[in-house]
Amino acid sequence: MRSRYSAFVVGDPAYLLSTWHSTTRPRTLDLDPEVRWTGLDVLDTTGGGLLTAEGTVRFRASYVRDGVPGEQQEDSRFAREDGAWRYVAGR
Repeated sequence: MRSRYSAFVVGDPAYLLSTWHSTTRPRTLDLDPEVRWTGLDVLDTTGGGLLTAEGTVRFRASYVRDGVPGEQQEDSRFAREDGAWRYVAGR
């Protein structure tokens, strides 16, 4: 989760796509260059242990766009694919 947030901060769509589960990965990803991400708070996690195949991360990410602060909250689902955690979907 933190590495994906960092990819948003530096504007690295290739990394985001590479960490996206193959069953839900879009073909392309356009990031908004006007958004400046300013913080990440992980609020809760479920699963995600060494012997589990799925997990969730509830987070709040802060940003500034056009001088106006905002935040995004999401419950993200992750699943192992080829031995690595991949982002499946958020709600």
